[in-house]
Amino acid sequence: MDAAARERYSRQILFSGIGEHGQEALLRSRVAIVGCGALGSFQAPALARAGVGSITIIDRDYIEPSNLQRQWLFEEADAAAALPKAAAAAQRLARINSTVQVRAVVTDLTAANAEDLLGNVDLILDGTDNFDTRYLINDFAVSRDIPWVYGAAVGSYGLAMPVFPGRSACLRCLYPEPPTGAQPTCETAGVLNVITSLVASLQVADALRILSGQADQVRPRLTRADLWQGGMRQIDAPARDPDCPTCVRRQFPYLDESRRAPVSLCGRNAVQIHEDARPLDLDSLRSRLEPLGEVRANEFALRFVVAPYEMTVFPDGRAIVKGTSDTGLARSLYARYVGM
Repeated sequence: MDAAARERYSRQILFSGIGEHGQEALLRSRVAIVGCGALGSFQAPALARAGVGSITIIDRDYIEPSNLQRQWLFEEADAAAALPKAAAAAQRLARINSTVQVRAVVTDLTAANAEDLLGNVDLILDGTDNFDTRYLINDFAVSRDIPWVYGAAVGSYGLAMPVFPGRSACLRCLYPEPPTGAQPTCETAGVLNVITSLVASLQVADALRILSGQADQVRPRLTRADLWQGGMRQIDAPARDPDCPTCVRRQFPYLDESRRAPVSLCGRNAVQIHEDARPLDLDSLRSRLEPLGEVRANEFALRFVVAPYEMTVFPDGRAIVKGTSDTGLARSLYARYVGM
């Protein structure tokens, strides 16, 4: 660590919990953030300011005006340009800390790309909004013995829990199956930005302890908080389920690529279409679609509006179809305007 780094991180070095050796460990560390919405957009700048050496940001979505109330890295201009969240985050982090290596990946985390995106990191942070992706993170992390930190928030309520493979309960111990029935989402129940920042802060606090070399001192605990009704509670994480299919029986079904399918996005009245990876020429697609409806495009994505639907198409062939939660209709629209 040179003199400039010692000055920059002096307040963390002075903190006895980190010190110089801990700061050096942070500078060498590698983190993946899965999802750059309300949680991830707080986690990323917090880690960059703390000097985490390498940050991979994985997010499939683009910035909308409704994100700005709680997604900490983004501004009105980002929403007006419909920038992908991962790309906009990388641009902002470069201005926050130019010494941090940031890898922005505008895609979905899948079984097919998990090894490339997560295989070389020391820690994974959950910034997602759905259980399928969390189960995928859990399967991958447990199978590779990588710690990760679960987090979720909706309304005024949130929770966080670190997962240490082989040492603590994993997500499948806590939730053997995804919740059934209608669940509250940010679209249906709203969300306070203070609960998302609290949950993300709890996740980052665990991350800093783990990455600075004190993972063995992190007590696996489940933290629950409600910032409107009041109250915050921490309890020891439940014991590992002796029959857990993931961390005991070592079954990892979410790493099976055949599970991949179109999925409705959390509470968004939108469907994401996962097609086989195939590069798309967005300029050519723009020329074909302009006679048919409103088209806006940048280097990251193309947005096509044909009322009452809106389709955002990415260079890898993926698309988000807004205005329906019917996956069959979404696939039909994709086939009609993009081609299968």
